[in-house]
Amino acid sequence: MLRSLKAATAAATLSLTLACDAAPEVFHSDKARFRLETVASGLEHPWSLAFLPDGSQLVTERAGRLRRIRGGQLDPDPIAGVPEAAVAGQGGLLDVVLHPDFANNQLLFLSYAHENHQGKTTRVSRARFAGDRLESVEVIFDALPRSRTNRHFGGRMAFDEDGYLYLAVGDRGDRPRAQDTRDDAGGVHRLTIDGDPAPGNPFLELTDVQPTFFTYGNRNIQGMTRHPITGEIWTHEHGPRGGDEINLISAGTNYGWPTITYGIGYSGLPITDKTAMPGMAQPLHYWDPSIAPSGMAFYTGTDVPEWQGDLFVGALKLQKLVRLKIREGQVVEEEDLITGFGKRIRDVRMGPDGVLWLLTDERDGEVLRLVPQ
Repeated sequence: MLRSLKAATAAATLSLTLACDAAPEVFHSDKARFRLETVASGLEHPWSLAFLPDGSQLVTERAGRLRRIRGGQLDPDPIAGVPEAAVAGQGGLLDVVLHPDFANNQLLFLSYAHENHQGKTTRVSRARFAGDRLESVEVIFDALPRSRTNRHFGGRMAFDEDGYLYLAVGDRGDRPRAQDTRDDAGGVHRLTIDGDPAPGNPFLELTDVQPTFFTYGNRNIQGMTRHPITGEIWTHEHGPRGGDEINLISAGTNYGWPTITYGIGYSGLPITDKTAMPGMAQPLHYWDPSIAPSGMAFYTGTDVPEWQGDLFVGALKLQKLVRLKIREGQVVEEEDLITGFGKRIRDVRMGPDGVLWLLTDERDGEVLRLVPQ
């Protein structure tokens, strides 16, 4: 009898322990309690996320595949017809964004690293989404000149309120290119959906600046989002060792890289002794040391009213989510979230369901929802 009672007690304890272990971890912040809900896993270094009108999602894998998630299930087969990406170093299939009128025209845009005999570059293609495949795929932009490096492709994209496409191109690991306005590297380009310079671009009348440039002097932008109220385009970019920046993108602005920076070289040696110069913009906010920022999104949900309008930025190196409260152009509050999560955050998106979505940059990458409790 005693042995049976002990066995029953042990079994009950084990069952309770397993149940507790299986329970999702609840994270605490200054403003909210929330858990991370796994929507899908088994993705190879997912890079970008887009929400389709029917409630499903598209996810890019840096390895060159475009995947679809329906009803919380990852389709076993990738979307067919995706253009071939050069998968090496930081290159591969990068961003996916939907045309603002996607519900009617089914157009989407992909950025990716592309290679030919002249080298690699950041390329953008437009395509028509046909459910399980892409059709009418057309290259609309190649950043030139090409080079042999596998770094700093940039690749983040966003549409403005006028329907023009913003594309970030990194300096390709060659610092001086970001200040060379005849070179497509190291800046933000503003394009029509055909890849032409957008009307109203700041350098259209100049012969020594690429007409698609909207800004230059950018090192490697990998976060870009449109402000939900003002419609302005916000970005962040990787610094070297320190000097990660958040910037409000303004027409014709030189953001200074590498002439000014708050970071130092990976060798530990200075890149420059200047953090400011006339004619070069200061960042809205910067990190030192580097957090290696990734995707970013403004919170527009209603579950956590205290987060309304806050900017959320993922971090690769420091494996966390950062919340920034911004008032009148100043960061007035900064909070680190999910610091014990232990995975690289690649993308952050505000979902149509009113919650934040995250991608983890892992060989077995995940799509996650941040669900308030």
